[in-house]
Amino acid sequence: MKDGFRQSMAWLHTWSGLLLGWLLFAVFLTGTVAYFRQEVTAWMQPELHGSVADAGTAERAVERMGRIAPDAAQWTIALPGERTPAVSVSWRPADAKPNDRAALKRATLDAGTGEVLEPRETAGGNFLYRFHFELYGMPRETARWIIGIATMAMLVAIVSGIITHRRIFKDFFTFRPEKSPLRSWMDGHVAAAVLALPFHLMITYSGLLLFMTMLMPWAVDLAYDGNRQTYFAESGFRRAAPAPRPAPQAAPLTPVAPLLAEAERQWADRGGVGTITVTNPGRANATIELRPAAADSIGRGGGGTERLLFDGVTGRTLEVPPTDPQPGAMATGNYLMGLHLARFAGPGMRWLFFVSGVAGTVMVGSGLILWVVKRRSQRSRADNRADGPEPFGHRLADRLNIGVVAGLPLAVAAFFWANRLLPAGLEERAGWEIGVFFLAWAAALLHAPLRPSRRGWAEQLWAGAALFALLPVLNAATAAGHLGNSLPAGNWLLAGFDLTALAAGLLLGFAARKVGRNAFSRKAASAPVLPAGAVAEELT
Repeated sequence: MKDGFRQSMAWLHTWSGLLLGWLLFAVFLTGTVAYFRQEVTAWMQPELHGSVADAGTAERAVERMGRIAPDAAQWTIALPGERTPAVSVSWRPADAKPNDRAALKRATLDAGTGEVLEPRETAGGNFLYRFHFELYGMPRETARWIIGIATMAMLVAIVSGIITHRRIFKDFFTFRPEKSPLRSWMDGHVAAAVLALPFHLMITYSGLLLFMTMLMPWAVDLAYDGNRQTYFAESGFRRAAPAPRPAPQAAPLTPVAPLLAEAERQWADRGGVGTITVTNPGRANATIELRPAAADSIGRGGGGTERLLFDGVTGRTLEVPPTDPQPGAMATGNYLMGLHLARFAGPGMRWLFFVSGVAGTVMVGSGLILWVVKRRSQRSRADNRADGPEPFGHRLADRLNIGVVAGLPLAVAAFFWANRLLPAGLEERAGWEIGVFFLAWAAALLHAPLRPSRRGWAEQLWAGAALFALLPVLNAATAAGHLGNSLPAGNWLLAGFDLTALAAGLLLGFAARKVGRNAFSRKAASAPVLPAGAVAEELT
């Protein structure tokens, strides 16, 4: 540790950010993409791009379910919206246990015709979403412990960085690209950190809250005598599935159009009806539950979501059982976790979260690069030469930076390319997509130590830029939902993906051009070392 409080915080900031920084970069990048996981999945299933909803979509879906699963204990119908083009349905067989999720049967329906669609199997946006908090290929609890520890390190790095930087908000408005690379990377790191500082604090702390019953289970176990399922039910984390019990007598299901019209009147500002759940369909004790498309509460859990309940035979409105109010501490926790998940967010808020996530990704990546650039500057000053031997640890950190900061975006782009190039009917197709993702990332990690630093950066950034920028071209060659059709139709679900991919390609190309021209050049090696008194100022 260093002498002085701020110097000690600077040391803590450096090492808490570096040791798990490469993992945190992957968490931030994949978590940021996951804000649009439904849109990503929709793009990766071009068989659904021709599905267009109309006023009769819900009625056709209910009618189709009566033919697909007439004897089921329960139907769940998720209607299309601005984020999903088709109808997703699931049903629980009559002999299945209420909470047995493995027993659920699923299908996808065309929103315009009600016909069953068979989209290609894909890992979709759910793979990136789950990777950012469960990784892949290891026991779930082990992975969550690893991510939990990394998240705590991230929180320590953020708080210690705030303490270290006396002029943090003043420096936000300072960017010196023509100065030494050390100064430029420092300014970029500070700007990315301050730009979305409240978001960084919220997303990190709320991420820890999501793991609280695993990381610190003692209070829950003590209060609930070890019965965590009761805690989850009371907190709203998991909505207990109803226990449908088919009655012996049959009865026709009431027409759903009047029920939908009533719900649309009440939820006109909430996107209308989002989900229809029919319990005991075709029986005298049938019920129909409607839920709005948009949540009425930021807080996580189903307790705060409004719903309408109807008798499934007569259409009579039934009284919804009141929800017990949550204790203040539990409600606060649910609110913070709801902010993390952002399932309440509309398009504008979701884009704000996405941009903030990009800023967080840049913050972590620039911090990793800054560590290498700073030590090169210190070493060149100490050796009085620009081309001295580089210690193994510094060289390892630099090559890991290339393989992760430049290589991971390349792997994500390869994942999208695999979705379109692999045969649609391939067995275990989702696994092959994931395999391509990891093969591309492994290739980037292996490529990094085989090339000089500047060339390694430029080559991988150019490769990622090309893959992202050409995704709209690939989409045009393999699907009907390309920009030539999606833009005139105002289909921003598909057009947004292509335009974002193009923007990512342009940004990576800009970075590749700058790296190839300036980064880690002899100017970087000859840059002066910061004065000793400024070490804490500049996030050592």
